[in-house]
Amino acid sequence: MTVKLPAGLTSHATVAASSANLGPGFDSLGLALGLYDEIVVETTDAGLIIEVDGEGAGQVPQTAEHLVVRALHRGLTAGGAGVPGLLVRCRNAIPHSRGLGSSAAAVVGGLAAANGLLAQADLQPLTDAHLIQLSSEFEGHPDNASAAVLGGAVVSWTDTRTTPATYSAAPLRLHPDIRLFPGIPQVRSSTAETRVLLPDHVSHVDARFNLSRAALLVVALTERPDLLMAATDDVLHQPQRGPAMPASAEYLQVLRRCGVPAVLSGAGPSVLALTTSAELPAEAVEFGIATGFTVSEMTVGEAVRWSSGVAVRG
Repeated sequence: MTVKLPAGLTSHATVAASSANLGPGFDSLGLALGLYDEIVVETTDAGLIIEVDGEGAGQVPQTAEHLVVRALHRGLTAGGAGVPGLLVRCRNAIPHSRGLGSSAAAVVGGLAAANGLLAQADLQPLTDAHLIQLSSEFEGHPDNASAAVLGGAVVSWTDTRTTPATYSAAPLRLHPDIRLFPGIPQVRSSTAETRVLLPDHVSHVDARFNLSRAALLVVALTERPDLLMAATDDVLHQPQRGPAMPASAEYLQVLRRCGVPAVLSGAGPSVLALTTSAELPAEAVEFGIATGFTVSEMTVGEAVRWSSGVAVRG
């Protein structure tokens, strides 16, 4: 049974950017970043109106194909509700197509906004586990989506033995000494386009290398940040993607030559430095600026928040 929601209900969601892979943790490790999109939704008698401010304004579709709208409807359906019409306002701060999880944020934000509407109809809001499952179904992998849902650092995994695939995640307690310095370029890159650069098969030697580094990265992120340099090494996807984004590949190498643990953020082209130092070496900062990167410290992102006009829920 589907409950038709009346006009005049409002909902608000705030969702963080994210960095995935973190080097060796391909499609499994993720980290929320303190850069947020906001979504405000109002139910109406009919139709669909979408307003976009900030990133993506004038570029994303203002139709039912808009990712936030698709996720919002999916969340309402999962919660047993429907709406005759919607007014959706998106205030976007997360850059698009930069490897900072903008699509995951749109999906998680839409699902969370659906929770705000469900709560007003006395329907059960979606749990974090449900949010992770539904958002990862949109994404096809759970690393960005899980970080956007849970905040902080996460380990996520996929079970393809079920239909549909089952996506799960667990939070990590990030070591308090770790500081984040993303380098964000003006150029864009598509995850789909860079994924085709990855080989279908890898050697046992390379698989063993990344397995050891991914395991070590969990230790480095939580207990031993002094191990971050070794733990962020990767041979399965960053070298393969490098030719498609030469400036990012070079900036990554400059950081690491300066002794700064750094990785491609997701599929790139942004680069993320993880360090216990209060600032990056001058050489790395100067190179980043000279090659078009905006480099600044960023806090760790919080879990997605939603509200139905009053209290914000996490």
